[in-house]
Amino acid sequence: MSGGRVGSTSRRPRGWPTPADFPPPPGAADRRRWAEADRAARPARIERLRARFETAGMDAYLGLRPEDARYLTGVRLGFGEEKVAGHSGRFLVTGETVVVFADSRYVAQFRTEAPEARLEILGGDLAGRWRELTDGLGLRRLAVDPSCPIGLWRRLTEAAPAVELVPAPDWLDEDRARKEPTEIERIAGAAAVADRALAALLPEIAAGRTERELALALEWAIRTGGADGLAFEIACLSGPQAALPHGSPRDVPIEAGTVLLVDFGAEVDGYRSDMTRTLFVGEPPAVALERYDLVARAQRAALDRLEASFEEPVPPSGRTVDAAARAVIEAAGLGERFGHGTGHGIGLATHELPRLSRLASEAPLPSPTVFSVEPGVYVEGELGIRIEDLVHYDHAARRLVPLTGFPREPLVVGRADR
Repeated sequence: MSGGRVGSTSRRPRGWPTPADFPPPPGAADRRRWAEADRAARPARIERLRARFETAGMDAYLGLRPEDARYLTGVRLGFGEEKVAGHSGRFLVTGETVVVFADSRYVAQFRTEAPEARLEILGGDLAGRWRELTDGLGLRRLAVDPSCPIGLWRRLTEAAPAVELVPAPDWLDEDRARKEPTEIERIAGAAAVADRALAALLPEIAAGRTERELALALEWAIRTGGADGLAFEIACLSGPQAALPHGSPRDVPIEAGTVLLVDFGAEVDGYRSDMTRTLFVGEPPAVALERYDLVARAQRAALDRLEASFEEPVPPSGRTVDAAARAVIEAAGLGERFGHGTGHGIGLATHELPRLSRLASEAPLPSPTVFSVEPGVYVEGELGIRIEDLVHYDHAARRLVPLTGFPREPLVVGRADR
């Protein structure tokens, strides 16, 4: 990697953010405290789920997603591990029992992570044991995670025809959207790791470096800067490629006078961050600065709408906040260039409730919660601009706290005179 170590100060102009401007990574004491908070919170989380059974006429809930398993039971699957874990980490919550499924690879791990749960050891075939399990637990009507693959649904139905499977409402999504204090701490910790990583990368950004080189350097800064891993694969996109809201870095040199859109996040103790900054590599053209200002004003409009809600009896809907940001971009005649939503919730998953979009629920936003605010403008073949920050929103406490600390102002990097 050219340019010396990541974050070297020899080419860092005065006024640029530095890693030292942001909070340090969490320590072992923080992680012990968070683990204890989770253990203390799990019984109440499970009881909230069970309270829904009687109203819905259900005997139990079958959970499939790693984020729900961690939230309710404590078992931890690594990033992307659900693709190879089979049924391990899936779980059943009945009125009396929490059952966690595991094969031989996960038995010792899950016994340590979920000591209060009953561990059911499978040989890889949940359907083959399904009738025995449901009969033993006395289950006849079962709410199933709505993400259940149709193939698994059919196999379970065929294995135990007397057990009615019903798609569950978004019970756990709604519960996880309301964040506990230590959950917010971890998201903030992940955001600070990301802030420091991007600040460390700034001196390395220059025309001639490739998107892939910079993405790898940023990943290194995240992983060595206190994160347990990436929240998702890094998007580092320059020039016309930045018009892809989600894209992959290429082995293509970055040209002077173009934008560099960087979308990335860190994972700390299971919780994610997500931020996007659009940087200017060399002197930016006027149209890029104009569109950056437009996106910044749209983001400000969404934040202003959230702050105004503190004078109202209930929070606004995600649809209402999206409309505030979208109106600014539409007024500039670029509404069709903003196709995605204004924001999404974040926590144990990178994308979760609440949603801030044209298709979001008209119900009030949950509170307290954490979500992104990320309007953008994308012109195919030319450039894309997005600014994304995480905020902690608490309507009752009248708090709107930015968790992303990296400056929002336009930032020019890689200029020849620096």
